[in-house]
Amino acid sequence: MTGRWGRVSNPPLRTLAAEGHRRGNDMNDRNESMDYVLQMAREHDVRFIRLWFTDILGSLKSVAITVAELPEALEEGVGFDGSSIEGFARIDESDMMAMPDPATFAILPWRPAENRVARMFCDILMPDGSPFAGDPRYVLRRNLQRATDLGYTFYVGPELEYFYFAGSDGTQVLDTGGYFDLTPLDAATDLRRETVLTLEELGIPVEASHHEVAPSQHEIDLRYTDALTMADNTMTYRLVVKEVAIKNGVYATFMPKPLADENGSGMHVHQSLFKGERNAFFDPADPYHLSALARSYVAGLLRHAKEITLLGSQWINSYKRLVPGFEAPVYLSWARRNRSDLIRVPEYKPGKENATRIEYRAADPACNPYLVFAVMLAAGLEGIEKEYPCPEPVEENVFEMTEEERKARGIDHLPGSLGEAIEAAEGSELLRRCLGDHLVDSLLLNKKIEWSNFRRQVTDYELKRYLPIL
Repeated sequence: MTGRWGRVSNPPLRTLAAEGHRRGNDMNDRNESMDYVLQMAREHDVRFIRLWFTDILGSLKSVAITVAELPEALEEGVGFDGSSIEGFARIDESDMMAMPDPATFAILPWRPAENRVARMFCDILMPDGSPFAGDPRYVLRRNLQRATDLGYTFYVGPELEYFYFAGSDGTQVLDTGGYFDLTPLDAATDLRRETVLTLEELGIPVEASHHEVAPSQHEIDLRYTDALTMADNTMTYRLVVKEVAIKNGVYATFMPKPLADENGSGMHVHQSLFKGERNAFFDPADPYHLSALARSYVAGLLRHAKEITLLGSQWINSYKRLVPGFEAPVYLSWARRNRSDLIRVPEYKPGKENATRIEYRAADPACNPYLVFAVMLAAGLEGIEKEYPCPEPVEENVFEMTEEERKARGIDHLPGSLGEAIEAAEGSELLRRCLGDHLVDSLLLNKKIEWSNFRRQVTDYELKRYLPIL
């Protein structure tokens, strides 16, 4: 079938995710999906099932059960100690349940063909069966419901960049290629090809893959889908990239800035809102082909960008990427062609109205995708509901402007460090409404500890720079 963004969309191969998320959580649909999972496990000699979920930082967690335990797990979930998971629970509320989502069943291609292993993503529940407020997947579901109540479906298509290195203990690159370079007989090219094939075996459609700007830096673009499916796909994507690398004796990293003098890795998120089959972002009469609703959405992202930066750039190293001169956004502006802006509007192609979208460029691939998609949607909807006025686009290179020119144009900038991002997030009412008090408080506590620990460190740079002269 034809994709909403003008691509040909293939059906998933080994997953019910797309159909399950489309249909929702109706009990009849869930029972049907559960029956399908049990049937697939029998037919394909599945012996183990890994139940996946994420902590607040986006780290993938897993508990494995045997196929004999699968019927009970699908009905009742699997218990675990939430107090041992980052940001999940206080010691007096530690018991939690991981409830498998049968719509996410998929066989893991990198495991042996005999005694196969499958996976399912889980929703985290309290012992009484109610959703756990700090579960990132639930947080995204809750924000998507807000869009649904307004009549919209939220679609995203992220571009995740990453590096291959010879090992995890250094930054020895595998190639010296640049943007879109063809590197024949290169090990990294084979790694990328194998990764794409593995993703497609998992039912995750890939739109394109290519070499990125920095040496040994690569990108694989997942074909757009609804935000919940895409968050699950993003977590799977990161694991697949690493699994394929390890299998071939190298190391893959989503660290935002591993090489000081090269571009860092970003996660550019293409996004749009649909109302039924119609792209609500498209307007044929607008010079940029953006509807008034889309412009208000952009205005919401710009106005709340500082507050949500902590979610998209949550590590100290993230802010080594967000500096001028390395193709990463620093300033709060939007445009069509200029890739130095925070938000870019890809060029409109006649007849491709459904491909109209905006691209948010500040997040990096080491984020928690559930929370990043949730806060971007929340900021955009805030702009729509409050009818924020959209500033004029900035087609000039913002990096080359003087500070006075930027001030005259009203162009602000993103936080310059994890500490500044914490301050911006701390007073955000939007984040409280979007993420909930439990998750915001847990995240802020975690990041304050990280920032405090970092500020006490004495780096090699300081020793080499100052010790001989001071």
